[in-house]
Amino acid sequence: MLALANKIAIVTGASSGIGRATAKLFAEEGAKLVVSARRQAELDTLVAEISDAEGTAIALAVGLMAPLPDMLPAAWHETMDINLTSAFLGAKYQIPAMLERGGGSLIFTSSFVGYTAGMPGMAAYAAAKAGLIGLTQVLAAEYGPQGLRVNALLPGGTDTPGATTTTPEARAFVEGIHALKRMAQPEEIARSALYLASDASSFTTGTALFADGGVSINRT
Repeated sequence: MLALANKIAIVTGASSGIGRATAKLFAEEGAKLVVSARRQAELDTLVAEISDAEGTAIALAVGLMAPLPDMLPAAWHETMDINLTSAFLGAKYQIPAMLERGGGSLIFTSSFVGYTAGMPGMAAYAAAKAGLIGLTQVLAAEYGPQGLRVNALLPGGTDTPGATTTTPEARAFVEGIHALKRMAQPEEIARSALYLASDASSFTTGTALFADGGVSINRT
């Protein structure tokens, strides 16, 4: 039986990388999808690919780095809007609908940055991603009695178009900070998201699930 048969999934940031891989895997596992991102053309391509594979999906179009003293307030707010406020808004408007259906699984994509590691130049990003952990825990406690599970997924470095590994030196550095000495493929992170979305994780809520190749524990 398909892991997400007869379920509805909303995947944000679905135009590329982890979000795109997650959307395709969820569709393969039987979910009906709503995909969103800021790039409409890429979303349209994704929907066409899912439809060609006999899946169902519709598209809805909707991070800056600097040392903190050099960061403009506008850049701080933009990073917060992309990484934290968007999660608040998604939860605000989806939780009532999920509760009407008897609950479900809400997954936020956080990061080891701001949770187990601090990286120079990433203050706004780290603050936003750490905020997602707090949001996860509160919502899990608040809505658990009504059948809603809420978890955060913490990927490591992932080989996506948005990854900052444009030079061999940068890629070698990112690979080297992981215990597995490589970056993840988006499909590997998507499989962790599938676990949290499916009934296989029916007793898992309020947790931060690492899918990070050991970057959070590696010290060599």
